[in-house]
Amino acid sequence: MITVAPTGAETVKADAPSLPVTLDELVRTARTCADLGASVVHVHIRDDDALPTLDLARLRDTVAALRESTELIVQLSTGGAVTDPEAHRLRVLDAEPDAASCTMGTVNFGTDVFLNRWEFVVELHERMREREIVPEYEIFDLGHLAALHRLLDRHGPPYGGHVHCDLVMGVPGGMPGTVQALAAAVQMMPAGATFSATGVGRTSLPVMLAALSAGGHLRVGMEDTLTYAPGEPVRDNAQLVARASGLARIAQRPPAPVGEVRALLGVRDRRPARAG
Repeated sequence: MITVAPTGAETVKADAPSLPVTLDELVRTARTCADLGASVVHVHIRDDDALPTLDLARLRDTVAALRESTELIVQLSTGGAVTDPEAHRLRVLDAEPDAASCTMGTVNFGTDVFLNRWEFVVELHERMREREIVPEYEIFDLGHLAALHRLLDRHGPPYGGHVHCDLVMGVPGGMPGTVQALAAAVQMMPAGATFSATGVGRTSLPVMLAALSAGGHLRVGMEDTLTYAPGEPVRDNAQLVARASGLARIAQRPPAPVGEVRALLGVRDRRPARAG
């Protein structure tokens, strides 16, 4: 499973001209990345000034456009920007995505604090189950996996019945993007869970290789990585997905078709009916 996270909430367009910030740019990026092996698109959106937003009308338009133009699993971020209030983050689910992120605890995020109170995490988990949205549990540190066990023990399994995590590694303030940290996280996974791994910045390649060797899946994209190699800026999201697909094939774990990933995660099919 290859997830592309094309935009994020931190990078400004002036620093990364190929960052997709309009709906048209996002749809074109999603199509290209799907052709290269991506099966999931992790979505943050921007407003007319290219600033992060959780505007519900824009989110609904984005979900509809991605469903109409691609077969990708549409996963919305409920994290938004670190300044977004909880009510707006919960409202993301009203856009009826296939999947959404559920971050399992608070973490220092560089000089900021990404706040995820326990009661908020529980509310996200339960609302996703009620609305038949598949959660991806975002794990920034090992304590978040302990919190995930607590969540599942006290509040039951997610919609679809399958637990899937994304290990976000290399964020200043979170777990490092190392083989040792990934191995420790894998040991703490709930029984039967699957995981993807995201290496932020220069940890992108080591995390990708470690995840492939440990039986995990991959998340790549300009949300997390803006440098392809030392001194070489990322050209676009397609370049990162192409590298992930190539490494997956070298590892004899080629990119999974979208249908296979939908079945694995238990995603409800919300796609509009295709003629014929």
